[in-house]
Amino acid sequence: MEFHFSRSGISLFFLNHHYVHIHLLYMKSSAAPTLPCMCANIRRAARVLTQRYDEALRPLGLTITQFTILQALSIAGDITQGRLGEILAMDSTTLTRTLSVMKRQRWIAKIYGTDRRERRLRLTRVGRSEFNRAVPYWQKSQEMLRVQLGKERWHGLTKLMNDITTLVAEQGGFDGATI
Repeated sequence: MEFHFSRSGISLFFLNHHYVHIHLLYMKSSAAPTLPCMCANIRRAARVLTQRYDEALRPLGLTITQFTILQALSIAGDITQGRLGEILAMDSTTLTRTLSVMKRQRWIAKIYGTDRRERRLRLTRVGRSEFNRAVPYWQKSQEMLRVQLGKERWHGLTKLMNDITTLVAEQGGFDGATI
């Protein structure tokens, strides 16, 4: 592997018989460098957005993950944990851990479905109150971001993220094809 650096902050390296070009910006720049991996760029954006929304909800002692679950339950009504995980594209372990905290806070309840083996999640009165209390904080963060991005980019980005989620969910996991 070889590296080449220049004043522009560009590096080039040889990996598996292919040249990979990465543009690295100086730390003083406010723009984040474009990484060659789509997943890395989306995850980085998700982390900074999570930090922004968590900061907005911090005065209430709520995280954006908890808010999102409250919001999903307020929209979907009684729902199984599996279905909630599908809607939010959340893995079972993370969802179970978050739901456990929310159940202790009495924001959600588990109820039996028509089949006693089926357990459904429901937003409690305390949970609905917590959700309603958090909405203005969330809306303020939403509106700030909407203004920063502009209406067209906001809608385009929202559609793109939904398209990616649908595409990947329908396609399934890595099919084992060789590269």
